Amino acid sequence: MKKSIFMIMMAIFALSLVGQEKITGLKVIQNVYNRKSPKDQTGELIMTLINKRGEERVRKIKQFTKDFGKVEKKIMFFISPADVHNTSFMNWSYDKDDKDDDQWIYLPALKKIKRISSDSKSDYFMGSDFTYDDLGDRKPKQDNHKILREEKFHNENCYVIESIPKDEDYMYSKTITWVIKNKWIGLKKEFYDEDGDLLKTLNIKKYQKIKEYWLILNSEMHNVQKNHTTTMELKNVKVDTSIPSSKFTERMMKRGL
Repeated sequence: MKKSIFMIMMAIFALSLVGQEKITGLKVIQNVYNRKSPKDQTGELIMTLINKRGEERVRKIKQFTKDFGKVEKKIMFFISPADVHNTSFMNWSYDKDDKDDDQWIYLPALKKIKRISSDSKSDYFMGSDFTYDDLGDRKPKQDNHKILREEKFHNENCYVIESIPKDEDYMYSKTITWVIKNKWIGLKKEFYDEDGDLLKTLNIKKYQKIKEYWLILNSEMHNVQKNHTTTMELKNVKVDTSIPSSKFTERMMKRGL
Protein backbone atom coordinates (compact mmCIF):
# COMPACT_ATOMS: atom_id res chain seq x y z
CA MET A 1 0.00 0.00 0.00
CA LYS A 2 1.42 3.35 -0.98
CA LYS A 3 1.97 5.91 1.76
CA SER A 4 -0.03 9.11 1.50
CA ILE A 5 1.70 12.40 0.71
CA PHE A 6 0.76 13.58 4.22
CA MET A 7 2.54 10.63 5.86
CA ILE A 8 5.64 11.18 3.73
CA MET A 9 5.72 14.87 4.63
CA MET A 10 5.37 14.05 8.32
CA ALA A 11 8.25 11.56 8.09
CA ILE A 12 10.46 14.18 6.39
CA PHE A 13 9.54 16.70 9.10
CA ALA A 14 10.38 14.22 11.85
CA LEU A 15 13.76 13.49 10.29
CA SER A 16 14.49 17.20 10.08
CA LEU A 17 14.09 17.43 13.85
CA VAL A 18 16.74 14.76 14.50
CA GLY A 19 19.77 16.38 16.12
CA GLN A 20 17.82 19.58 16.83
CA GLU A 21 16.90 18.66 20.39
CA LYS A 22 17.36 21.70 22.62
CA ILE A 23 20.70 21.53 24.41
CA THR A 24 20.70 21.74 28.20
CA GLY A 25 23.25 23.07 30.67
CA LEU A 26 24.01 19.51 31.78
CA LYS A 27 24.63 18.41 28.18
CA VAL A 28 27.04 21.32 27.61
CA ILE A 29 29.09 20.41 30.70
CA GLN A 30 28.99 16.72 29.76
CA ASN A 31 30.38 17.65 26.34
CA VAL A 32 33.24 19.51 28.06
CA TYR A 33 33.88 16.57 30.39
CA ASN A 34 33.80 14.04 27.53
CA ARG A 35 35.84 16.09 25.04
CA LYS A 36 38.16 13.77 23.14
CA SER A 37 41.51 13.47 24.89
CA PRO A 38 44.77 11.60 24.21
CA LYS A 39 45.39 8.09 25.46
CA ASP A 40 48.37 9.59 27.23
CA GLN A 41 50.21 12.90 27.38
CA THR A 42 53.52 14.33 28.60
CA GLY A 43 54.57 17.93 28.95
CA GLU A 44 56.65 20.49 30.82
CA LEU A 45 54.55 22.70 33.06
CA ILE A 46 55.68 26.17 34.08
CA MET A 47 53.80 27.36 37.17
CA THR A 48 54.23 31.05 38.00
CA LEU A 49 52.95 32.50 41.28
CA ILE A 50 52.42 36.29 41.22
CA ASN A 51 51.63 38.16 44.45
CA LYS A 52 49.83 41.50 44.81
CA ARG A 53 53.15 43.38 44.51
CA GLY A 54 53.82 41.72 41.16
CA GLU A 55 56.65 39.56 42.50
CA GLU A 56 56.98 36.19 40.77
CA ARG A 57 58.00 32.71 41.84
CA VAL A 58 58.50 30.22 39.01
CA ARG A 59 58.24 26.46 39.40
CA LYS A 60 59.08 23.89 36.72
CA ILE A 61 57.20 20.61 36.62
CA LYS A 62 57.21 17.47 34.47
CA GLN A 63 53.71 16.09 33.98
CA PHE A 64 52.41 12.72 32.73
CA THR A 65 48.78 11.70 32.12
CA LYS A 66 47.33 8.36 31.00
CA ASP A 67 43.78 7.15 30.37
CA PHE A 68 43.26 3.61 31.69
CA GLY A 69 39.61 3.45 30.63
CA LYS A 70 37.74 3.53 33.93
CA VAL A 71 40.35 5.77 35.56
CA GLU A 72 42.60 8.59 34.34
CA LYS A 73 45.90 8.97 36.17
CA LYS A 74 48.12 12.04 36.37
CA ILE A 75 51.50 12.46 38.05
CA MET A 76 53.55 15.64 38.43
CA PHE A 77 57.21 15.94 39.43
CA PHE A 78 58.59 19.29 40.61
CA ILE A 79 62.00 19.95 39.10
CA SER A 80 62.83 23.45 40.39
CA PRO A 81 63.43 25.59 42.41
CA ALA A 82 65.43 23.76 45.05
CA ASP A 83 62.88 24.17 47.85
CA VAL A 84 60.29 22.08 45.96
CA HIS A 85 62.67 19.80 44.01
CA ASN A 86 61.54 16.13 44.02
CA THR A 87 58.09 16.97 45.39
CA SER A 88 55.50 14.95 43.46
CA PHE A 89 51.72 14.87 43.18
CA MET A 90 49.44 12.14 41.81
CA ASN A 91 45.73 12.24 40.94
CA TRP A 92 43.45 9.37 39.92
CA SER A 93 40.08 10.40 38.43
CA TYR A 94 37.40 7.72 38.09
CA ASP A 95 34.57 7.56 35.56
CA LYS A 96 31.96 6.74 38.24
CA ASP A 97 29.81 9.71 39.24
CA ASP A 98 29.78 8.68 42.90
CA LYS A 99 33.53 8.09 43.27
CA ASP A 100 35.79 10.99 44.24
CA ASP A 101 39.32 11.43 42.95
CA ASP A 102 42.20 9.88 44.87
CA GLN A 103 45.13 12.24 45.42
CA TRP A 104 48.58 11.94 46.99
CA ILE A 105 51.51 14.30 47.54
CA TYR A 106 55.10 13.27 48.28
CA LEU A 107 57.14 15.65 50.45
CA PRO A 108 60.84 14.74 50.16
CA ALA A 109 61.83 16.62 53.32
CA LEU A 110 59.60 14.25 55.29
CA LYS A 111 60.26 11.30 52.98
CA LYS A 112 56.56 10.63 53.25
CA ILE A 113 53.59 10.25 50.89
CA LYS A 114 50.49 12.01 52.20
CA ARG A 115 47.04 11.07 50.97
CA ILE A 116 44.84 14.14 50.42
CA SER A 117 41.68 13.66 52.48
CA SER A 118 38.28 14.96 51.39
CA ASP A 119 38.52 17.61 54.13
CA SER A 120 41.80 18.88 52.66
CA LYS A 121 40.69 19.26 49.05
CA SER A 122 39.80 22.91 49.62
CA ASP A 123 43.46 23.60 50.55
CA TYR A 124 45.58 25.42 48.00
CA PHE A 125 48.10 23.35 46.07
CA MET A 126 51.76 24.29 46.65
CA GLY A 127 50.98 27.96 47.33
CA SER A 128 49.09 28.36 44.05
CA ASP A 129 45.54 29.64 43.46
CA PHE A 130 44.38 26.13 42.50
CA THR A 131 42.90 23.96 45.22
CA TYR A 132 43.47 20.21 45.25
CA ASP A 133 39.86 19.87 44.15
CA ASP A 134 40.51 22.15 41.15
CA LEU A 135 43.23 19.75 40.00
CA GLY A 136 40.82 16.82 39.89
CA ASP A 137 37.79 16.16 37.69
CA ARG A 138 34.44 17.59 38.71
CA LYS A 139 31.73 15.18 37.56
CA PRO A 140 28.89 16.85 35.58
CA LYS A 141 26.15 15.28 37.71
CA GLN A 142 27.63 16.69 40.94
CA ASP A 143 26.06 20.05 40.04
CA ASN A 144 22.80 21.45 38.71
CA HIS A 145 23.53 23.30 35.46
CA LYS A 146 21.62 26.05 33.72
CA ILE A 147 22.27 27.95 30.50
CA LEU A 148 22.22 31.63 31.44
CA ARG A 149 22.74 32.96 27.92
CA GLU A 150 24.72 32.61 24.72
CA GLU A 151 27.30 35.25 23.83
CA LYS A 152 30.59 35.91 22.07
CA PHE A 153 33.69 35.88 24.23
CA HIS A 154 37.18 36.39 22.78
CA ASN A 155 35.68 35.96 19.29
CA GLU A 156 34.24 32.55 20.17
CA ASN A 157 30.53 31.68 20.32
CA CYS A 158 29.92 30.48 23.86
CA TYR A 159 27.29 29.06 26.15
CA VAL A 160 27.39 30.69 29.60
CA ILE A 161 26.61 28.00 32.16
CA GLU A 162 25.76 28.43 35.83
CA SER A 163 26.60 25.35 37.93
CA ILE A 164 25.33 25.02 41.50
CA PRO A 165 26.66 22.09 43.57
CA LYS A 166 24.17 19.56 44.89
CA ASP A 167 26.33 19.24 48.02
CA GLU A 168 25.55 22.33 50.11
CA ASP A 169 28.87 21.97 51.96
CA TYR A 170 30.97 22.20 48.78
CA MET A 171 33.68 24.89 48.84
CA TYR A 172 32.10 26.94 46.02
CA SER A 173 28.50 28.14 46.13
CA LYS A 174 28.44 28.21 42.32
CA THR A 175 30.59 28.53 39.21
CA ILE A 176 29.89 30.25 35.91
CA THR A 177 31.63 28.89 32.81
CA TRP A 178 31.95 30.25 29.27
CA VAL A 179 32.01 27.15 27.02
CA ILE A 180 33.01 27.36 23.34
CA LYS A 181 30.36 25.81 21.15
CA ASN A 182 31.50 22.76 19.16
CA LYS A 183 35.04 22.82 20.65
CA TRP A 184 33.62 22.26 24.16
CA ILE A 185 36.41 24.16 25.91
CA GLY A 186 35.72 26.10 29.10
CA LEU A 187 37.26 29.41 28.06
CA LYS A 188 36.56 31.24 31.31
CA LYS A 189 35.29 30.15 34.72
CA GLU A 190 34.22 32.20 37.73
CA PHE A 191 34.27 30.66 41.20
CA TYR A 192 32.02 32.05 43.95
CA ASP A 193 32.68 31.52 47.66
CA GLU A 194 30.26 30.24 50.29
CA ASP A 195 28.79 33.75 50.72
CA GLY A 196 28.09 34.04 47.00
CA ASP A 197 30.91 36.54 46.37
CA LEU A 198 33.33 36.20 43.46
CA LEU A 199 36.45 34.43 44.75
CA LYS A 200 38.57 33.78 41.67
CA THR A 201 38.50 33.62 37.90
CA LEU A 202 40.14 31.10 35.57
CA ASN A 203 40.98 32.33 32.07
CA ILE A 204 42.30 30.13 29.28
CA LYS A 205 44.98 32.11 27.46
CA LYS A 206 45.96 29.54 24.83
CA TYR A 207 44.46 26.34 23.46
CA GLN A 208 45.52 24.37 20.41
CA LYS A 209 44.53 21.35 18.39
CA ILE A 210 47.27 18.71 18.58
CA LYS A 211 46.43 15.77 16.33
CA GLU A 212 42.66 15.45 16.85
CA TYR A 213 42.65 16.78 20.43
CA TRP A 214 41.86 20.27 21.70
CA LEU A 215 44.38 20.89 24.51
CA ILE A 216 44.70 23.79 26.95
CA LEU A 217 48.27 25.09 26.91
CA ASN A 218 48.12 28.26 28.98
CA SER A 219 45.77 29.21 31.80
CA GLU A 220 45.60 31.87 34.49
CA MET A 221 43.81 31.65 37.84
CA HIS A 222 43.33 35.02 39.57
CA ASN A 223 42.15 35.18 43.17
CA VAL A 224 40.31 38.51 43.24
CA GLN A 225 39.97 38.51 47.03
CA LYS A 226 43.71 38.03 47.68
CA ASN A 227 44.91 39.74 44.47
CA HIS A 228 47.13 36.74 43.78
CA THR A 229 47.58 34.98 40.43
CA THR A 230 48.85 31.62 39.22
CA THR A 231 49.67 30.95 35.57
CA MET A 232 50.12 27.45 34.13
CA GLU A 233 51.95 27.10 30.81
CA LEU A 234 52.28 23.69 29.20
CA LYS A 235 55.22 23.23 26.79
CA ASN A 236 56.75 20.47 24.67
CA VAL A 237 53.52 18.48 24.70
CA LYS A 238 53.60 14.94 23.33
CA VAL A 239 50.53 12.73 22.97
CA ASP A 240 49.90 9.01 22.50
CA THR A 241 53.46 7.91 23.21
CA SER A 242 52.52 4.77 25.21
CA ILE A 243 53.62 5.86 28.68
CA PRO A 244 54.13 2.74 30.83
CA SER A 245 51.47 2.11 33.46
CA SER A 246 54.19 1.73 36.09
CA LYS A 247 54.79 5.51 35.91
CA PHE A 248 51.67 6.17 38.01
CA THR A 249 52.50 4.59 41.37
CA GLU A 250 53.53 5.66 44.87
CA ARG A 251 56.91 4.03 44.21
CA MET A 252 57.47 6.40 41.28
CA MET A 253 56.40 9.37 43.40
CA LYS A 254 59.30 8.62 45.76
CA ARG A 255 61.73 7.67 43.01
CA GLY A 256 61.10 10.78 40.89
CA LEU A 257 62.25 11.28 37.31
